[in-house]
Amino acid sequence: MSQLVLVRHGQAAAFSADSDRLTELGERQAAVLGEYFVTNNVEFDEVVVGTLRRHMQTEAQVAAAYARAGKPWPAARSAPGWNEYDATSIMHALGPALQERDPAFRVLVDDFQAAADSPERNRYFQRMFEALMAHWVAGDLQLPNVEGFDAFHARVSSAIDAELIVPKSRKVVVFTSGGPIGVSVQRALRAPKPVALELNWRVRNTSLTEFVFGRDRLSLDFFNTMPHLADGTLQSFR
Repeated sequence: MSQLVLVRHGQAAAFSADSDRLTELGERQAAVLGEYFVTNNVEFDEVVVGTLRRHMQTEAQVAAAYARAGKPWPAARSAPGWNEYDATSIMHALGPALQERDPAFRVLVDDFQAAADSPERNRYFQRMFEALMAHWVAGDLQLPNVEGFDAFHARVSSAIDAELIVPKSRKVVVFTSGGPIGVSVQRALRAPKPVALELNWRVRNTSLTEFVFGRDRLSLDFFNTMPHLADGTLQSFR
């Protein structure tokens, strides 16, 4: 059997104009992960990276830890199938459409905007975003230029399948996002598709989710573990 390790990227700069980049905390989280791998003599046969900037920055920090220790790190292979759903497009394109027809969602938007400069900003954003995403998953909010949930799920499933079909035994690490991790766990558990997004909300930055797999089998070993982040001040969801 082979092993598949999914790494969520470090904390990204949410609520900024350039959100697809790691914060200072995100850089530190990724560096600590690399140090943990090196200290524990973790070796990978293949490294796969989504094409988002936050994926690549996270992988680069881990690769740098191996380089400092004089240990080998495989050349990374880019795989856009592991990219996150386009949250920005969902918010900006589908959000206004939902506001027009759903007074309860308008209240959530107003609450978030009122809390935009407060410490409670993340909590109010999550309430609003989860409500919007429930409609996205159900498929009752669709626009031509916004990837739907079914298309997103199919894209990530294809990325998973691309790893499963290689017959040789190997250990693969993938640097990705919470959404694809949720799809991977949902598939392994044979749960209904919407469960993927419910799992997504729980995935912490630089957490590890591990599977064993063969050509026609994907089995979950660990979900959302953080052995490298014993210091709680380094932990984050967003």
